[in-house]
Amino acid sequence: MVKRINKSNIIFGLLLLIGLIGTVYEAYQSHKINKVNHAILAGRLIEDDSYPYLQKFAAAYDQGNKKDYKHAIQTYGQLLDTGPSLSEQARIQFNIGNNLFVSGLIRRINDDGTLQDEARYAYTQAKMAYEQSLRLVPSERAAKFNLSLLLSVMHNNMKSAPKEQSTMELSNLPIGLP
Repeated sequence: MVKRINKSNIIFGLLLLIGLIGTVYEAYQSHKINKVNHAILAGRLIEDDSYPYLQKFAAAYDQGNKKDYKHAIQTYGQLLDTGPSLSEQARIQFNIGNNLFVSGLIRRINDDGTLQDEARYAYTQAKMAYEQSLRLVPSERAAKFNLSLLLSVMHNNMKSAPKEQSTMELSNLPIGLP
């Protein structure tokens, strides 16, 4: 009987030790997550190398806040190459669309009232990013709202800037009638 009690004590002691190790590990993970959450809430960049995705996402978001839209879009594009989940891809596409939309809004209008080519390009790319976000997560209300706002800015009757017709000859055929 004493041998049996000793074996039971050893088994229960091992289970207790495994449980304590698991509890310590979970407490450590919880501490790391809380540290990252506080950094995000405070608006600081995440400096922990354990979260490279969040670190890059925060860097891209910070670049957008500093009006460096081109680099923010590039950083978000790099995040798409990491193979995120569908909801994360939708969030990234939404942020790409936001940066492109704002980038298009700050472009100047030509003297004749038409949009500059850069603004038109930014709007077109933003529209595609919002649509991609909605393809991935169709219930995303913020993407729907921003897309409708973008479409209201992009009028269908927006004419492009007039282009000069080239008089260059292609393969010895003149352009136009002789």
